[in-house]
Amino acid sequence: MLLFSTVLDINDCMTKDDFIKLVIEWNQTSPFPGNIIHGIAWNGERNVRYGNDSLWLGIEEYRHRNIIAVRYERRDADGTVWDTDYVMNFSVMKLAVRLDRSYAADALNADPRFSTPHFISMMIKHGYLRDDASLPVLRDPFYIEESNVDIAADAINGKTHYRIPVVYVSSTADGQDPVNVKMLASRLKGVAHVLVQKGSAVRIRLRGLTDGQSEDNGSIGIYYPDGEGKKRFFWRSVTESDSVIEDTVVRAVIEYSSAKMIDTLLTWQGVNNAILRDRLESNRNERLAAEKAQKSAEEEYAKLAGSLSDEERKIREKALEDARAESDALLEGIDEEMKKLQRQVEELTRANEALQYENHGLKTSLDSTKSRPVLLMGDETEFYSGEIKDLLLAVLSDALKGIKQKSRRHDVVTDIIENNDYKKQSEQRAEKVRQLLWSYDGMSAKTRQELKNLGFVITEEGKHYKLTYFGDGRYQLTFAKTPSDFRAGRSCTQETVNLVY
Repeated sequence: MLLFSTVLDINDCMTKDDFIKLVIEWNQTSPFPGNIIHGIAWNGERNVRYGNDSLWLGIEEYRHRNIIAVRYERRDADGTVWDTDYVMNFSVMKLAVRLDRSYAADALNADPRFSTPHFISMMIKHGYLRDDASLPVLRDPFYIEESNVDIAADAINGKTHYRIPVVYVSSTADGQDPVNVKMLASRLKGVAHVLVQKGSAVRIRLRGLTDGQSEDNGSIGIYYPDGEGKKRFFWRSVTESDSVIEDTVVRAVIEYSSAKMIDTLLTWQGVNNAILRDRLESNRNERLAAEKAQKSAEEEYAKLAGSLSDEERKIREKALEDARAESDALLEGIDEEMKKLQRQVEELTRANEALQYENHGLKTSLDSTKSRPVLLMGDETEFYSGEIKDLLLAVLSDALKGIKQKSRRHDVVTDIIENNDYKKQSEQRAEKVRQLLWSYDGMSAKTRQELKNLGFVITEEGKHYKLTYFGDGRYQLTFAKTPSDFRAGRSCTQETVNLVY
């Protein structure tokens, strides 16, 4: 199963020896002793393998296309195979990095704290990654100040074309970062630029330069290259939301990067397949040349045979017989080598097909299960467990009342509701709000605590209370501290229920 894939643009200063040395350094300095291959003594070889069957590092050079491919493979005791591939095309100065793991039952359970490989950090440290338009490719956040606010504005407005996504992180209302921006940038090194708002003045200027389209109040935007769209994730001031939104942003970028198609010659199997095919073609040409030489010798002897003496004829026949034996031995050796190469090509082809069948089989398995999803989740995160599903079922349940019975639409909607364990959580929460606020005449300690239990963050602003649902600035309410209208409670109740339930 493919876990991660990206293609990096490399500066011309990196040589083939630099690349190989860096890969070996990456392995030899691993913080995990069990991953280190002992006994590596590289002496400039371009086609070599170190290690054993369960832990090895292979280097292959494809001179015809100026490519060096490296594979690091680890086989665990339970049979799981981990492959890390670095394939560098020096003709176009592009490096493909791919992580793969053999299929396992939990193959779809991606690590929520995933970070791009440490090898990319090493490339950055040595200055090997090429700048992306106006931005360097870093493992640290790029801070947006008044002096460079145009960089963020051009990215948001789509004026600057980048190779990798731009992640823009806005400050919260109190001027804080919504996530650990250093960790976010580190986890996305090489696959995204992380731009971070610095100062309230930046917010004002950026809103003006983008016609109000820039992120605000802690929200985070992902702007994909070449007009491929954007995503926005909203921050809310609740416990552990920092890690939740950080993981969500990282997952969105990694999924985008890994979904990109790459050239076959930027894969380990593709390079090895090409090398074997070239050798196979070379052997075919050698065989044809040997057959042609043998035929030419026989034709020449046939022309001269009538003019030769018996002694000369015997000498010529012996020489021709020896040449035939040598030629047959050569052809036999070539044929055996060709068969061997053909088997290797077929094995690599089957390996590629096996991966395709594995992915297809996994998808088929998911598609055939009765509890498969009808809709895909969007970018909203849940304020409490099961919230999004419950709200959708509430909408369907309300809509069902207006649908003609014994109709296809009525049957389908009813089937969805009945098979999704509708718990009516939003309805129960709405009822609690009615009980709390229907007779509201001020914020008692009990009312305040019950509202907090329902997820409301309560602050005071002069003569009013401001309620923010789960700290999300999109959902705010204002209650008077001392309401003068006896209908205030009903109004507060209706506004609250309509806004959040």
